[in-house]
Amino acid sequence: MTVLNAVIQGIMLGGFYALLATGLSLIFGVMRIINLAHGSLAVLGAFLAWWVVDKTGISPFLALIPALVVMFGVGYALQLGMLERSLRSGPLIPLLTTFGLAVVVDNALLGVFTPDVRSLGGPAGKVTIASWAITDQIAVSAIGMLILGVAAAVLLGLHFFLARTGMGRSMRATAQDPDTAELVGVDSRAVYARAVGIATATAALAGFFLAVRAVVEPSSGPTQLIFAFEAVVIGGFGSLWGTLVGGLILGVAQTLGALVDPHYANLGGHLVFLAVLAFRGRGIFEARGVST
Repeated sequence: MTVLNAVIQGIMLGGFYALLATGLSLIFGVMRIINLAHGSLAVLGAFLAWWVVDKTGISPFLALIPALVVMFGVGYALQLGMLERSLRSGPLIPLLTTFGLAVVVDNALLGVFTPDVRSLGGPAGKVTIASWAITDQIAVSAIGMLILGVAAAVLLGLHFFLARTGMGRSMRATAQDPDTAELVGVDSRAVYARAVGIATATAALAGFFLAVRAVVEPSSGPTQLIFAFEAVVIGGFGSLWGTLVGGLILGVAQTLGALVDPHYANLGGHLVFLAVLAFRGRGIFEARGVST
C-alpha cells in the first residue's frame, strides 16, 4: 500500500468516523454532556435494521428507514424519560446515567441476539464489493465513497437545519443560554428531546453502515464510542464541521499507522488524539455551543 493509497483509504474511513461522531458532537454542543451510550445506540440501530431485513427480506437500505424512525423515537423518549431528570443534578449524573444506559443496551443486545456477529454486507448487494481502480495500486471502494457522501450530506443538512430553520435557531439559542432562551419562549425541554432524537438517529445510521461495510456484534458499542469521541475531540467540541475534519484526520492517522505495521492502525489514531489533547485541548475548531 502506497502512502497516497493509505491517505485515500483513510479519508473514506474518516467519513464513517465523522458520521459516527456527529450525534455525539451535537449532544455535547446543545446539552454539554458526553453520551457514553452513543456507541451502544449505534449498534442497537444496526441490529434493528438487521432484524427488519431478517424478518421481511427487504433491502437493507429500505430497512434503514423504519430503523431511523424508531431510533429517533428512542432518543426522544430517553431524553424525556431519563436524561432530563439527570440534567438537574449537575454534570456528573448525566455521565453516569449514559454509562448505565450503555451497560443495559449492551447486555440486552447480548441476551436477544447472542454473541454472534451480524452483517448487512451480503443483503446490501454489489455496493459492498464494488470499487474503481484509479491506478494499479490505488482503488476506491463504492461503499467507502457512499459513506463519505452520506456523512457530508448529514452534516450539510444539520448545518442548514441549525442556521435556517426556527427549530434550529431555537436549538442554538438553547445551547448558548437555556435560561435566556426560556425567557423568550423557547421550550428547552422539547429542544433537548429533538437534539437527542436526531443524535440517536445519526448514530443508528452510522451503525447501519458499520454492519454494511464490516460486521457488528453486541459488544461493539464501546469501541465505536472511543472512535467517535476521538473524532469529536480532534475536530473540536461542539463544531459539526470540526467533527468531519476530526473524523478524516483520525481515519488517515489509522491507515498511515497500518502502513507502518498492521498492528499500529488504532495506535496511529490514538497518538493523534493524545497530541491534540496535549497541544490544543479543545480541538482544532473549538466552539461555544453547537456550531455550524
